[in-house]
Amino acid sequence: MPVRILVVDDSPFLHSLLRVSLRRYCDCEIAHAKNGLEALSEVEIAEPDLIFLDINMPVMDGLEALDRLRERGVAPRIPVVIISTEGSSEDVERGFAAGAAAYLRKPFQEPELHALLERILGAAQ
Repeated sequence: MPVRILVVDDSPFLHSLLRVSLRRYCDCEIAHAKNGLEALSEVEIAEPDLIFLDINMPVMDGLEALDRLRERGVAPRIPVVIISTEGSSEDVERGFAAGAAAYLRKPFQEPELHALLERILGAAQ
């Protein structure tokens, strides 16, 4: 059964990059959202197994979306990986405090992404 992954980022380039890299790692179905508000709708439509969530987006940023996912009981049941250019120790702490399962700083290398997936998904693939 394919792993359902939701990628939430306003960058079409990142969507494409993640799609290619994720499909090299596992059999997966990938949904996309351009901001936190779209992400909340996508989660209601088809609950994913994993969410990649950018912080800096229009309409609703990633931390606000993560707060709302946590309020709805979605996080931490569904692991949320923050994927962002914001990488200071304060940013990382805020992400984990908000309920993120992991934090991946852009730009990242594919082996780093695959190691993170192995840690989070493990035997799911």
